[in-house]
Amino acid sequence: MPTITESFRVSGMTCEHCVASVTQELTELETFDSVRVTLEEGLVTVTSAQPIDEEMIRQAIEAVGYDFGGRTNS
Repeated sequence: MPTITESFRVSGMTCEHCVASVTQELTELETFDSVRVTLEEGLVTVTSAQPIDEEMIRQAIEAVGYDFGGRTNS
């Protein structure tokens, strides 16, 4: 089955603790095959075999105190 990979902008992250918080929150959803958070770029990249629910990602990111900026074009 093909996988889907999408990236989303996140602002407000300033350190590795921020990265860990966002990673843990998204990993706990058990929806994604992988979650990668890049502090320097302010990006979250998720991979899933299922369609990716942008609203679910927004809620998870905002739940841990960061600003969700939506999908990237890349």
